[in-house]
This record gives sequence, structure tokens and C-alpha cells, in this order.
Amino acid sequence: MPVLSVFLMMMVAGSLVYGLLTIIAAVAYRRVSPPRLRHRVPISILKPLAGVDEGLEANLRSFFAQQYGEFEILFAVHDAADPAIALVEKLRREFPAVPTQLIVSGDPPYPNAKVYSLDLMLQAARYEIVVMGDSDVRVSPRLLETLAREFQDDRVGLITCPYRAIAGRSFWSEMEAVFINTEFLGGILVARLLNGMDFALGPTIAVRKRALAKIGGFDFLKDYLAEDFVMGNRALAPARLHRAGLHQSVRGWPDRLGDPPGVVARIARYGTGARRLRVGTGRLGAARSADPALLVGRAAPGCLELSHLGGRLLW
Repeated sequence: MPVLSVFLMMMVAGSLVYGLLTIIAAVAYRRVSPPRLRHRVPISILKPLAGVDEGLEANLRSFFAQQYGEFEILFAVHDAADPAIALVEKLRREFPAVPTQLIVSGDPPYPNAKVYSLDLMLQAARYEIVVMGDSDVRVSPRLLETLAREFQDDRVGLITCPYRAIAGRSFWSEMEAVFINTEFLGGILVARLLNGMDFALGPTIAVRKRALAKIGGFDFLKDYLAEDFVMGNRALAPARLHRAGLHQSVRGWPDRLGDPPGVVARIARYGTGARRLRVGTGRLGAARSADPALLVGRAAPGCLELSHLGGRLLW
């Protein structure tokens, strides 16, 4: 048999094995369910903003419209003339019952400007549990409820959110969304199945303040371009020596992956995630559907509901 034929057969066999692993990983992911909500803990949402992205108003409104008890939303912009402020003020008038704060940070002294905004908002946040979400993320009304169900376990320190992309208007955005929803997401699920989650994905991350403080807070993360990846990796580090399995708890912060139903959507913008790919986080700027996936906590469920955004089917 020619060498080329053997090589091609091996390639096909490898692809079939990986495809099977992806299916098994997806089924395992969907089988995990969060515990029943016994009490609602207050939550702070941190939203760094810079300009007006496509769909920004709808994205921010999805956080204001959370079907949850006590929560607050903090926004940060670098410039008092940022056009995103007008949208924030509009939504404040539309949702007067939602406590909000707007912080104008000025020029960031940190190499990572986003981390500087998050640091200022964290200092102003009133609650122990904080949810950090990018400006191009759109969420289900049940996001905070699902996160709260996971955080009932005191061992849960950080939850990270895999996401599903929704394409924007351009051809390249379509291509980016296809990549995220197939190769990238499949790789995340297979990594979770084989090795557990030892990194975080940035579209939506929820964390206890004390867990963040244990890794050095944003002062430690300010020099990293891929601060989301590092945050999860660093948070899980103390648990690695005790890890017995993906769905088992460990001493200190547990090591379980989780994600809530139909949580987040994010609009794909070609090229915005290139810097992330270069540092290996695999995070692209596409419309994202995030499901909090616990790094240092228990597993949350797979996607349990269907919703629609822009004519495209989401989890």
C-alpha cells in the first residue's frame, strides 16, 4: 500500500476518533445539572465599555433585564465623551430599579486597559460575587439565577463561560462564527472531558472576590494580554495536586466545570480576537453564547433552553 494512502487513512481515522470524542464530550457536558436554588445571593456585574459596538444596546439591556433578586451593574469607560455613556443613561432611565454605577477611569496605567477598568469596578462593587462580561455579550434573563445556583457551594470560586458565536454582517464574521461554533467549541469540550478546565474564557466570568484575591487580584493580571486565560489557570493551580476527576471536588476551591442554560450571545467581529489566538486562549470576537463553566467550582448544566437572536438559533 502506498505510503500516501496509509498517511491519508491515518488522518481519516484520527479525525473520526476526534469527532467521536467531541460527541461524547458534548453529551457529558449536557448531562450536568445545577443544584436547585435555595437562596439568592446579591451579585455585582462589571461591564467595561469602549465605544458603541454593533448591538450594544440590546447586549446591555439583557443584563438590566435579569430575572433575579438583588444585583447591581457597574460600567467603566476611559473617556467622559465615550458614546457608550448615552446608551447606559438610556437604559438607566428604562430600568430605574436596577442599581448602577458609571466610572470614568481616565487613561489606564496598566498595560491591559480592560483589566484596569475591571479593577476600578471591583473596588466599587458592593457584593462578594462579581460577574465580568464583555460589551458584545448578550445573555439570557436566567444568567444570574444559574450562577447563583452554582455559587451555593462555598467551594465554588470561579465560573467561566464557553460561548456560541452569532455572525455579524460580513462574510469574515460568518467564517469566524463557523470556526468558533465547530472547531473551537469542540476543542473546549474535549479538553474538559480529557483534562478538565484549567483556564477561563473571557466573554463572561463569575468569581468570588476572595478567590480573585487569592491569586493576587487584578494587580497580578494587569500585565497579561490574555487575562481571562490566566485568571482561570491561576485560580485552579492550588487544586491541581488534589484533582481526582472533573466532576469531583478538591480541597480549597473545587475543580469542576459548569455552565448555565442559553446564557450569552456575542456578535462576531472579524479580527478582534487575533491577539487572543496568538496567546493561545482561542477567544475570538464573535457573537457568543456563554454558559458559565466552572473552573474552580462545580459543573453547571449544559444548554437547557432555546432562544433566538437575530434570526439565528441559540442555545
